[in-house]
Amino acid sequence: EVVLEAVKQDGRALMYASEELKADKEVVLEAVIQKGRALMFASEALNADKEVVLESAKQDWRALEYAPEELKADKEVVLEAVKQDWRALEYAPEELKADK
Repeated sequence: EVVLEAVKQDGRALMYASEELKADKEVVLEAVIQKGRALMFASEALNADKEVVLESAKQDWRALEYAPEELKADKEVVLEAVKQDWRALEYAPEELKADK
């Protein structure tokens, strides 16, 4: 309850959460919805979770930097990031850079 409230205020609070809570999808989703780049503090499993990465990309295109390669190649994820800022293409693979 304490960490959940903290990440709702500022997603970066996830950095101070226990490893168990960094692997809790509810906590991590709240963190990335508030601050997309909080993705960097999520557990490896949640860092590779499409729903989590998609929410983080919607909030901050720079969150793509912390996503695994397979999600950087996911058109839906990249499109959400590009809607934020065209510079998200920096993290996209060549096939998406060639997508009209």
